Amino acid sequence: MVDQIAGRSPQIVSEYRERIIEKVNELLGDNHVEEGVLANELIIYADKVCVDEEMVRLKTHVAHMKETLLTEGSIGRKLDFLTQEMNREANTILSKANDSTVSEFGIELKTEIEKIREQIQNIE
Repeated sequence: MVDQIAGRSPQIVSEYRERIIEKVNELLGDNHVEEGVLANELIIYADKVCVDEEMVRLKTHVAHMKETLLTEGSIGRKLDFLTQEMNREANTILSKANDSTVSEFGIELKTEIEKIREQIQNIE
């Protein structure tokens, strides 16, 4: 799911650019909009919906969880903390999602994280 969200992210910006251009052309008709103004708006939007940082952190948490599961000793609290962090990243992804596909993946991701969290409750 993380890879699917990461793969969809660049398409969102491209699709948004097309929608903006269509909307601007519809509203202004023959009047021309400066490419710089349009580029600035796209940059602002791309920054708001970019989930690259969240994806990197989420992948890091997954890797730490795998490492932790291979260690001996008391790991329950650490795994619980990691699931909290994974859930936090999934929430941020969902809050930035301005795309139904990413929203669906985000909800699936949260569901899987919750399943993991429930299983971790039984680990010391």
